[in-house]
Amino acid sequence: MGLFNRKGNKSGISVDSSASASNGSLKSPGPLSAFSGRNGTTPLTPNAPQIPIPRPPDASVDPAGYLRSIHAVRERSALVYEKAKKNQLRHFTVDMSKFQETAGYVVSIIKRDYAPDYASIPQHGRWQHFDVGGRPRIDQLMASWPSTVDMQEKARRLIDLFLVSVLLDAGAGTQWQYKSKESGRLYRRSEGLAVASLEMFKAGAFSSDPSNPHQVDSNGLKRLDTKTMAKGLQVSETNLIDGLDGRTGVLIRLGDALRAQEIFGAEARPGNMLDYLLSHPSTVASSVPVIPVPTLWSILMDGLGSIWPSSRTQIDGISLGDAWPCASMPSHPSRPWENIVPFHKLTQWLTYSLMVPMTKVLNVQFAGAELLTGLPEYRNGGLLIDTGLLTLKSEDAKRGLSQFRKNATLKGQPSMEVVPLFTTDDDVIVEWRAVTVGFLDQLLKEVNTQLGLADYEKLSLAQMLEAGTWKGGREIAEVSRPNTKEPPIMIMSDGTVF
Repeated sequence: MGLFNRKGNKSGISVDSSASASNGSLKSPGPLSAFSGRNGTTPLTPNAPQIPIPRPPDASVDPAGYLRSIHAVRERSALVYEKAKKNQLRHFTVDMSKFQETAGYVVSIIKRDYAPDYASIPQHGRWQHFDVGGRPRIDQLMASWPSTVDMQEKARRLIDLFLVSVLLDAGAGTQWQYKSKESGRLYRRSEGLAVASLEMFKAGAFSSDPSNPHQVDSNGLKRLDTKTMAKGLQVSETNLIDGLDGRTGVLIRLGDALRAQEIFGAEARPGNMLDYLLSHPSTVASSVPVIPVPTLWSILMDGLGSIWPSSRTQIDGISLGDAWPCASMPSHPSRPWENIVPFHKLTQWLTYSLMVPMTKVLNVQFAGAELLTGLPEYRNGGLLIDTGLLTLKSEDAKRGLSQFRKNATLKGQPSMEVVPLFTTDDDVIVEWRAVTVGFLDQLLKEVNTQLGLADYEKLSLAQMLEAGTWKGGREIAEVSRPNTKEPPIMIMSDGTVF
């Protein structure tokens, strides 16, 4: 048995260090893994103690706190989904007769890649993107570290890397690509950003300590600028990326956020949140540590809240992050917050992604992971349009096509395979994202039914995202628009949302 230590203070939480034996596997833990739970009180490790999951703030008392909670994403999106079932959306027509067909397409992708071993489907997370092309880059990275780097420090370093990489993982656009310095291969989109951020990490781009380049710290991030990021991402006049300034700004502001020593330690590293989590009063010290997902969520929402653009939706001066007014939501003159629907896509993507290395490397378990939703982004949402379940209404389509043509006159912007184009805060995009969250929950039920999976054999939402909807959305886009492979609706990205 090993002992977790919060640098200088014992946390008193024991861990079975044999968990590290599974580091070489790209598969998720089995069906009783940390992400497979079906209720908010029971962690997923057999015989582990029950963990009470805290409720969100009362919206009538603290509307900003409620809308920043993970609970609010599903609860608020459900109001838009209920209208979708009745074909009462403002911007889309809904053909529920296509629902079974959409689920069948997702099932076909999952069967093609994983049948009959569905338990081997990994949880949706950044780890798989690093390993694009079948190369186990994260395992190779850990193997390169000397034996003096213990398992807890390995986990810290992976948290460092994964957090920065996810924050860079907004839509890159249709033209950008990255040529790996190690393999010479070209990668695009999420995988390209993963490989690029990994190679920048290995080169010490985010560290201020020359003796330890494989870390992320405040001073290292604060010295970044757009020129440095452009060089690291191989951006040029012929290889443009969407939202370069936005990505750079997020990382620089992350450098400021890491000054919170209680969470990120004197070293001001993201990885030190591990020590904070393990010593947190809500963490249960059983045979393995069990951390409530809302505890991790609070770190990411509150500890990193200052990194998001200040122009985002606010209530009483409090920025809500990735949350937007939506015309399909209720409206009340004395409760203006009711028309806001939160998504917190990048924070959810961070949560999904950071849980994986903590579980793989240290066998840390998480309770309440089922509170996370499907990610409301253009691959999952695009699937619903490309299968005919959703169709953009004609007036909105005309407006979006006009915006695409205007944008196409700008240097480096796509001009072929014309699709509607909208800004992130456009009501079309907000409604599309909200209904995507609702449909992903329903697709999970139908996909498990069509696969014939029941009880603990059922796929988790994170597994369906990984093996089905995210991958399926990308593949159907490639078939539908083979030249650009873009989604059926394009979003003008600032590099901080998608």
